Amino acid sequence: MVANRTLTVSENGTLLPFLLTALSTMGRNKVKSLLTHGQVMVNDQVVTRHDHPLVQGQTVSILAMRKVSSDDLDGVQILFEDDDVLVIDKPAGLLSMGTDTEKEHTAYRILSDYMRMKNPKSRIFIVHRLDRDTSGVMMFAKRESVQQKLQNAWKDVVVERAYLAVVEGRVQQDTGTIISWLKESKTLIMYISRKEGDGQKAITHYEVLHRTGEYSLLKVQLETGRKNQIRVQMQSIGHPVVGDDRYGAIKDPLGRLGLHASVLSFHHPTTDKVMRFETDFPSAFLRVFSYDQKASVTIKS
Repeated sequence: MVANRTLTVSENGTLLPFLLTALSTMGRNKVKSLLTHGQVMVNDQVVTRHDHPLVQGQTVSILAMRKVSSDDLDGVQILFEDDDVLVIDKPAGLLSMGTDTEKEHTAYRILSDYMRMKNPKSRIFIVHRLDRDTSGVMMFAKRESVQQKLQNAWKDVVVERAYLAVVEGRVQQDTGTIISWLKESKTLIMYISRKEGDGQKAITHYEVLHRTGEYSLLKVQLETGRKNQIRVQMQSIGHPVVGDDRYGAIKDPLGRLGLHASVLSFHHPTTDKVMRFETDFPSAFLRVFSYDQKASVTIKS
């Protein structure tokens, strides 16, 4: 297991050549394994791509802890873990936490079992949720005090929450903002109130990354975090998320909901350092747009 190290970039370049030079006593395959297992961070962001660009003055950290394989945790991948928080990439189809009808097969249960394997007294605390059929970055707290600190100051703690959404139809505007007031029906379905101020205010910003005749790929950023916010608001502008028959979709080219939490950036609850985690494009999303590599789609920051 590699000891924690922090390196400073002395000249512009790309990540793998930099690591091969800085870690010259290690073999090439071992260095590449560090990237594969999420053990390399650039300016506090976990990076797995070999060709990630580096700029002079950036810091590159080598983490001692290997990312746990998704095979070990029913598809859940641990992106980062320290004494305070645990950041994961949740697969589509997995509940964040238990419901009246399903208590066992959840991210919360899987991670609780993982923690207890290391220490029987360990616990895990949910900070925020993703819908069952939404994949992507989630954060858990490892102490109740950390959970409360994060939840009580969530708007200040979170720097960025970005999603990738595949929606039906060709979205004409390159960028847009949706502002609406959301309410929940007796059947637990969210809907938009026609009366301003009636319900919870929801603000969503989107940018079109790619279009075809049938579908659009969007980068979506949340200014507020309401239940089913993206799903109900995309329906409201006539472009429901694919695979989302609950909110008006009639097409399912992915075999899953076309929504992925791609970026979560936040102030660490103890150090206050800004941490940023970005996950790969789900391969199904790329197939819809005839891309062979995730690098073919560029998300503008």
